[in-house]
Amino acid sequence: MAEFSPLSGQRMVHRRHRPMQLRTIAGVVELKVAYGQDPADRHWGCPVRELWGLTTHQQLSLALEDKLAFTITATASYEEAAALAQKWGVPVTDSALHSLTQRLGARAEAQAQEQRKTPPVEREPQRVPTKLAVLMLDGWQVRQRGPGWGKKKTKENRVEWHEWKTGVYYRQEQSAQTAGGRGLIDGKKVIGWQGEPLEFGRRLHWEAQQGGLGRARAKLVVGDGAPWIWNLAQDRWAGATELLDFYHATQHLWDLGRALHRNDEAATARWVEPRRHQLRHGREKQLLAEIAGLKAPRGQAGKVVVREQNYMASHAGRMNYRTIHRRGWPIGSGAVESACRQRQCRFKRPGQFWTPEGMRHLSSLTQARHNQHWNELWPTN
Repeated sequence: MAEFSPLSGQRMVHRRHRPMQLRTIAGVVELKVAYGQDPADRHWGCPVRELWGLTTHQQLSLALEDKLAFTITATASYEEAAALAQKWGVPVTDSALHSLTQRLGARAEAQAQEQRKTPPVEREPQRVPTKLAVLMLDGWQVRQRGPGWGKKKTKENRVEWHEWKTGVYYRQEQSAQTAGGRGLIDGKKVIGWQGEPLEFGRRLHWEAQQGGLGRARAKLVVGDGAPWIWNLAQDRWAGATELLDFYHATQHLWDLGRALHRNDEAATARWVEPRRHQLRHGREKQLLAEIAGLKAPRGQAGKVVVREQNYMASHAGRMNYRTIHRRGWPIGSGAVESACRQRQCRFKRPGQFWTPEGMRHLSSLTQARHNQHWNELWPTN
């Protein structure tokens, strides 16, 4: 069998036997394998490598690659992953793990792009339609190498900050609480993307469709005040209920209060707290009318007041917190804030300056694990 092409089933011609070394979970395996030419399409190759799904110069078994890649996505750095691999018996350098991530991450990204060429198939079509599908969106800044990176003299930026968009999808019945009262969500989808919001929206929508979005009886989109979030919601999930995260809304109340009271924290608190109560308990229209009628003071404080008046007015239709809460729906974006924090713990460590490709590959590999596409990365025969 080792001398027959797994592609055509024909015996290889011009055969030669050569030694092959393969690192496996059990250790290094020494083999003597055949190389030759497939008479069907005239390509040269090694039947054993083709049968096992190995590339020409690959020295790690698929099972070992699987274990190492999983370790990479479950740890906080390549150095930490290398130390853990050493502990379970596979000495490997962090640079080797980095190379493995780039190759497998590129495969995961190519797989994601290929997936989106066809409509998603819901994973659990037999499940009762969910009452509520929740989509939460946010963005955070990541430090990357600029065009001037590594140059001694340059006018170009050595370091640049770019927004990494993050989205979470889950069904209402997936949310629960621990015995201690801490919220948790079982099996949520998490998508990250640096680039155009429309592409980010396509990726999140595809995962959400696979998770049952298409049969949801209601949809809720929660986010902060970033315009791209609400433009995307209108483009991708038109008709969904939109809600400004309550925490962000109260943050802007505090900014407004400080501008009105010249940063007197005691006076600001006395002004904010009753208005925060109004906002939370169904009197948002009266509050918005009061804010719209405020007279802006002179100077920088006046600019802040005008800015916050415009902010509140632009989100007037996204502040019905009492109604949403009474339905049992979330009024905060804690799920996506948590996802952002988890990603930042990996991608914003001291001394890290990413390339766009390096971050995208590691993120694609992490998302394949998190969103249940991991097994699809490995060749099957």
